[in-house]
Amino acid sequence: MTGKICGTGSCVPKAVWDNRKLAELVDTSDEWIRERTGVARRHIAAEQETTAYLASNAAQAALQNAGIEAEELELIITATISPGDIMPGTSCEVQKLIGAVNATCFDLNAACTGFLFALNTAQAYIAQGIYRTVLVIGAETLSNLTNWQDRSTCILFGDGAGAVVLRTEETGRFAQVTHSIGEKGGVLTCTSRNQKKYEGSPTAPETYMQMDGKEVFKFAVSKVPEAIEELLKREQMDTSQIDHFVLHQANERIVRSVAKRLKEDMKKFPVNMEEYGNTSSASIPILLDELNRREMLKRGEYLVLSGFGAGLSYGASLMEW
Repeated sequence: MTGKICGTGSCVPKAVWDNRKLAELVDTSDEWIRERTGVARRHIAAEQETTAYLASNAAQAALQNAGIEAEELELIITATISPGDIMPGTSCEVQKLIGAVNATCFDLNAACTGFLFALNTAQAYIAQGIYRTVLVIGAETLSNLTNWQDRSTCILFGDGAGAVVLRTEETGRFAQVTHSIGEKGGVLTCTSRNQKKYEGSPTAPETYMQMDGKEVFKFAVSKVPEAIEELLKREQMDTSQIDHFVLHQANERIVRSVAKRLKEDMKKFPVNMEEYGNTSSASIPILLDELNRREMLKRGEYLVLSGFGAGLSYGASLMEW
């Protein structure tokens, strides 16, 4: 048994900051940001647009798209590194907001690989026959973790949420490979503010996202193609058989480098970071929702999803649409 995606949804904040807005905050320009990242705009959450708010709106859109009621959900998994509260978890907040009273709920933290790992977890439950109808969400308000005076990071990130509904089917295909490299975790960090040493300085630099951009770039362009090739070799498939490669939207240069290493046309690698920036765990489901609603995904097509980020963690999953 596999979980087939039967509905998608997304939600982004109303406020949009373009690159000219960032040029008012740090020494940068629209041309500089576009050339290095492919990002032109990002959506920034207002106070009332919490992670749970964005997640629940994306969830409701996915349920409507799937044509099912919230009460039918048996499991909700939310991937996030930026919850509004430590307790209760974002998934439980979503349950309350959408009325999914029959669902078991928990959150998962794997940074930018989070949605992929959450999807894999949902598929494992489905394969064992434990749950049949599952909601998987990626939701972030990264603006709360961004140092808007740090040019190396603030140009990258944005807020948003995406969701998919999975329903059990007897047929279909799903496979995944995942890896972590803990010894290199120091290249992408964010220390919790909920520590005594930060009581007098809750906005210490360590409590915002910090990144060694060159090391993260090298990691992504080498390990993502490796994971995809490992996955396809295991499944006895070739890149030519994949209709779409849906990658975490971190940086357009990374996506182009992966396409080049796999010797595949960029037409098979949809991108949308121009509009949203890097939304961490939300990026893949937001992109899936856009592709779905534009009717660019056809039943029976093969997709490879790939996430990569802090941990360091990375992986790739094969699924039949």
